[in-house]
Amino acid sequence: MRYRRRLRSRIIISFALFGLGLTALFAVATVYLRTRLEDQLINSTLMREVRHFVDFKRENPDPSAQYPFSAYTALIVRPDKTAIVPFAWQGYASGVYDIEDIGREGKVRPYKLAVYKDANYWAFLRFDVSTQKLGERQLLTVLGAAVFVFALMSLLLGVWLSARVMRPVIELAERVRAMSRSGRPELLKAHFADDEVGQLAAALDDYSTRLTEMVQRDREFNADVSHELRTPLAVIASTTELLQASPDLADKPRERLKRIERAVRQSTELIDALLLLSRRERQAPTDGETTDVGRIAEQVVDMQRPHIGNKPVQVRLEQEEPLAVVAPSSVVSVALANLIGNAFKYTPAGEVIVTVGHGRVTIEDTGPGIKPEDAEKLFERGVRGTSVGKGGGLGLAIVRRLCELYGWKVSLAPRPQGGATATLNFSDRAGSYDRP
Repeated sequence: MRYRRRLRSRIIISFALFGLGLTALFAVATVYLRTRLEDQLINSTLMREVRHFVDFKRENPDPSAQYPFSAYTALIVRPDKTAIVPFAWQGYASGVYDIEDIGREGKVRPYKLAVYKDANYWAFLRFDVSTQKLGERQLLTVLGAAVFVFALMSLLLGVWLSARVMRPVIELAERVRAMSRSGRPELLKAHFADDEVGQLAAALDDYSTRLTEMVQRDREFNADVSHELRTPLAVIASTTELLQASPDLADKPRERLKRIERAVRQSTELIDALLLLSRRERQAPTDGETTDVGRIAEQVVDMQRPHIGNKPVQVRLEQEEPLAVVAPSSVVSVALANLIGNAFKYTPAGEVIVTVGHGRVTIEDTGPGIKPEDAEKLFERGVRGTSVGKGGGLGLAIVRRLCELYGWKVSLAPRPQGGATATLNFSDRAGSYDRP
């Protein structure tokens, strides 16, 4: 089926079917016309000859008078003297009939029988058509061979023409594929004539140019925003550090400064993760950085606690075994922050359990839960659950993109006891491992 969907295959099959159909139609029409015309000619000739034979006998009643025949066998009798007439012939009325007879050697001999009957004479004229039948069979053989030859020629012609027709299309596809592998845009129109393929190449050039400009502007914007945001965040972080170093600082302001410090760190990590997504590069600020997932989970739980507020929610962090992944800590932090933050925000009462180990992090809550059919939709950009809360529906979409970038898997599912379960699985990634 895949072969038949290819454009070149369609051209070849179309030519082959066209040639076969046209030749077969010609052969059928030839056989039909030949058979019909020959049959009409023989029938009319036989009827004319049998009438001439009767007229001859009327004019020459002498039995010794012989009517000149060539390919016919004639028999004429009086209606009351039919003993010499074959019994099978006696029941025929005037007309021409196709009859088959079995000879002594057991072969079927086809012939035509012309019958003429009036009050005075019964005349029979037999014409052997075995030669015509043989010729018909030979004609069918020749026409069958012609159909096969023309169909083969159509197939070969289709292969040759399809190669010529598809050559520029194949070249265009190869150039686009090579450009995709290299990642460097290249103008295509110059390599093709000003035809339909050339117009397609021009359209691709226009689209590629606009897309390249858009990507370039996006990269420059991301770089500029990253640079501009890092500067005020660094100022906030340094100022917060200086204020915390003050010995006479009260506990309540110190706690607020810590919250500001956590928010600055979270914003910095989010900027790093978004830059990685925009560049689509599996690299971190430090190449080969190994991140302790348990430590990051502990920090994220601490940073996301303001979402709980005064709600009667108990938080448990369980580290079943140490877990580390080869990835930037900012990426792991952003992914866990969205999953844990959602659990904190949408759980009005009960508990949230964060479990680390066995190559994954599992977040279980006792909130309103989700429908099984909505689990995948929640990872789409702009899609939010039915739970009460504010948000643009971007957090889980960012998590899914980070997982695609690093080869992880993230999933949501209803919790059997009520609530929802979010799982971030690192085990499919070769760079993730459980530390001894």
